[in-house]
Amino acid sequence: MPQLVGKEVGPTGFGLMGFTWRPNPVPQEQAFATMRAALSHGLNFWNGGEFYGQPPYNSPILLERYFSLYPEDADKVVLSIKGCGGVDGMHPDGSATEVRRSLDTVIKQLNGRKKLDIFEAARRDPKVDMEETFGVMQEYIDKGLLGGISLSEVSAETIHKAVKITKVVAVEVELSLFATEVLDNGVAAACKEYGIPLIAYSPLGRGILTGQIKSRDDLSTFPMLLHFPRFSEENFDINLQLVRQVEEMAKKKGCTPAQLAISWTRCLSRRPGMPEIIPIPGATTVERVNENAVFVELTDQEMDEIDATLAKFDVKGARYPDWIPTDT
Repeated sequence: MPQLVGKEVGPTGFGLMGFTWRPNPVPQEQAFATMRAALSHGLNFWNGGEFYGQPPYNSPILLERYFSLYPEDADKVVLSIKGCGGVDGMHPDGSATEVRRSLDTVIKQLNGRKKLDIFEAARRDPKVDMEETFGVMQEYIDKGLLGGISLSEVSAETIHKAVKITKVVAVEVELSLFATEVLDNGVAAACKEYGIPLIAYSPLGRGILTGQIKSRDDLSTFPMLLHFPRFSEENFDINLQLVRQVEEMAKKKGCTPAQLAISWTRCLSRRPGMPEIIPIPGATTVERVNENAVFVELTDQEMDEIDATLAKFDVKGARYPDWIPTDT
């Protein structure tokens, strides 16, 4: 079993973003049932954000309400929250003032129901030395208010610099069949070098790899995706061709496209030079959690076949619009 901050976690984690960071947040009762289902399947590494929705309904507030109802679950969950990103999470601020504000806000919102196991700045702030950012986080660790420091959406260069300043317990970056950049740009290699687990966010390609998104009209739940290059009018139908190939591979394997996509990220961990990889698919229904929790063992031959498919397909468009920082 993988470990984070000295605690065992399941090989698949659970992303909380979809509950609250959307035009119509998921009803609390539905969210609670889904969270309980995730925990029942061993998906006990939970990943949320201060800016995943705004008060009175963001990740920490949802969690406070959940753990007030199910206090026995608090010690079962390893919790990571990202912050220091402004109101939308996309404007990095690593200053001491912002780190304190963000940490204090999250801890206050959790209201003592759950310790903050891991905290991460949503992006590296290029205007602030990492010593300043990590220094404040270390103060909270020393006070017993925080368990450890993670990095989010960073470059290999940042990882190499960060480990000289602080103990990095995890690195969260986008990784899926739809976004394989970190396998080749040195990020995965850096995680392996320092023994840091790689947390793979959006392992379902922001939902497109589930097979449930057939047209841009299906993006209405998360309309922000309409502005992402890979979901643009000129790129969407082209990229959907990869989804159809994934669907064919899943059919051959006897599983769903989502199960294939999530299992692929996990199976990467056994390859030479790869770190421990923990995918954190999100889900807003019990049914979807039950599907995502099914692991499908892929043979080396099947992994090679997937490699061949990906090598022949050129995903069109950048991962994010130009105004959102990436690979910080």
